[in-house]
Amino acid sequence: MAYFLGVDTGGTYTDAVIVDEAADKVIAKAKSLTTRQDLALGIGRAVDAAIEGAGIAARDVALVSLSTTLATNALVEGQGGRVALVFIGFDAGDLERGGLVEALKGDPVILLDGGHTHAGTEAASLDIAGLEPQLLELRDSVMGFAVAARFATRNPAHEVAARDAIRCVTGRPVTCSHELSANLNGPKRALTAVLNARLIGMIDRLVTACERHLDQVGIAAPLMVVRGDGALISAAMVRERPIETILSGPAASIVGARWLTGAPDALVSDIGGTTTDVALLRGGLPEIDPAGARVGGFRTMVEAVAMRTTGLGGDSEVHLKTEGLLGGLRLGPRRLMPVSLLAVDYGEIVHATLDRALSTETAGEFDGRFVVPIGGNAGGLNAREATVLARITQAMPMAAALTSRIEVAALERLVARGLVMISGVTPSDASHVMGRLDSWDQSAAQKALTLLARRRNGAGERFATGPEPLAQAIIDQLTAQTVDCLLEAAFDEDAAFDGQPSEVLARHPLMTAALKNHRGVVELSARLGVPVIGLGASAPSYYGAVGAALGCEMILPEHAGVANAIGAVVGQVSQKVTGIVTSPAEGRYVAHMPEGLATFATPTEALDALEAALRAEAESRARAAGAEDLHITPHRDLREVDIEGRKMFVEASVSVTAAGRPRVAHG
Repeated sequence: MAYFLGVDTGGTYTDAVIVDEAADKVIAKAKSLTTRQDLALGIGRAVDAAIEGAGIAARDVALVSLSTTLATNALVEGQGGRVALVFIGFDAGDLERGGLVEALKGDPVILLDGGHTHAGTEAASLDIAGLEPQLLELRDSVMGFAVAARFATRNPAHEVAARDAIRCVTGRPVTCSHELSANLNGPKRALTAVLNARLIGMIDRLVTACERHLDQVGIAAPLMVVRGDGALISAAMVRERPIETILSGPAASIVGARWLTGAPDALVSDIGGTTTDVALLRGGLPEIDPAGARVGGFRTMVEAVAMRTTGLGGDSEVHLKTEGLLGGLRLGPRRLMPVSLLAVDYGEIVHATLDRALSTETAGEFDGRFVVPIGGNAGGLNAREATVLARITQAMPMAAALTSRIEVAALERLVARGLVMISGVTPSDASHVMGRLDSWDQSAAQKALTLLARRRNGAGERFATGPEPLAQAIIDQLTAQTVDCLLEAAFDEDAAFDGQPSEVLARHPLMTAALKNHRGVVELSARLGVPVIGLGASAPSYYGAVGAALGCEMILPEHAGVANAIGAVVGQVSQKVTGIVTSPAEGRYVAHMPEGLATFATPTEALDALEAALRAEAESRARAAGAEDLHITPHRDLREVDIEGRKMFVEASVSVTAAGRPRVAHG
């Protein structure tokens, strides 16, 4: 009998489930707080509790699969380590394209001569000699490098040479853009490579933490990780390509939702601590986004489920809007550590600080806010940032960490780098005040919301008369923003509204009135036409009101809180490789093979040779990713034109997908 262990590490909780493969059911589940300083602690507590609950021995686990929202959360919140981009054959103007400047956030760029042409021939020689001194200067201040060369997908030789030089000189991890995508658009490939390089340290820590605990308890099963398209890859492969784990958690949740409910058509909405992820199940399958995963404002070249990810969760930052006389609330996109959670470990500091602020009627700018050190590579900080970081040796009031207003920007930079986390009021705190949650310190939440309620709006009046009215307003705002998320996703998926901005349609006064069944001179009605599957630990607490607002069926499955962990172990391994055949001259057909260019006399010969090479590559990758019993699916896409009644070959692309179930431990 085979037992599968699924683990999902989110921003707030780490979940674990045990699935009995033969019975096809969940036999145990557990939750533990995610411990960012040492991820192995949270993983270990969840795994151990799930195994104990299932009443099985650790050695009985035949497969372990991991999903995570850490990469997604990092991109949504604009966090990640400092990296350098080696940009080959491009100029400074190319940095302005594809969101590269925004993604780099001031990180260093090395512009280097080199690159290839559209046909894969060398456009300029690679300036390796000019690269090495710059590498020596940067190696101690960055955690990794991204390499992108012009037309590297047609010939990766310059990226490979630069990668080898970087590894030799610095020993740092290197991401090559051609390894992540076979598509053109160099700046967009570069952006994907930059984000991948930025995530390597985080995902490596996660995989290492999981492997360490599995080894400690005697689980010898293979460790798999969920990709953004819902397929599985081996832990070794994901260390090199962590960008593929963006939308890993959301993809796993869709797989889990289908497994739990059997619903063929539904909107799946998964609320976590940091994000709300919405996708459409159609005919039992999620859509794949042909343009690449979009997360945190960045459009990547990573194939993933068509998912709308919004910075809205149970731990979203609560913003008080002071514009206008009445003001208002806005949630997210940044995640804060709830004050009620911080007080669990630092109760004395938290309560003393909150009590001191409550003892005066004067509302301070940083009342109810704290800073918590996370650790990590601090290379590349300026003097002010380093000074502020050195001051934050433990959880402390934000006001104590800052000596002047000018240091606020430095603190924000430390937060963006993932070196420091802010604690403040969140919807989770509001739920503790209203009695919907009782997991953490309700008294700390009550005090923090009391302080926030004392803040003044544009009319000089307090935002709320006390903590309970403010808590209810925060929960109502979460409901309203969740409704907007679901409507935007619905309009995006409804063909009748193609080309129209979903964010405008979702908030249009006519739509707002129709959802409330307006009856006047004009009568309006609207409802969501498919059910919503609500997932996430807090879904039962919040999503009843969401379903009522949308007039739709709200499905809250029994194991909604651990759907990601379930989805992690019921998926398949899948690897897809792509190549092209070009024709630079009549009677000459060039196959762009994984190992380089090869020329043939006919297009059929070129296509057959390329498909055979890609088949071998796909099988090799799938087995390296942990698959067995492979199913191979080739696909050819030919582009031809008619010239005087004769078909002329222009270009062709070939893709081969190798898929299979993950290997499991035997005996």
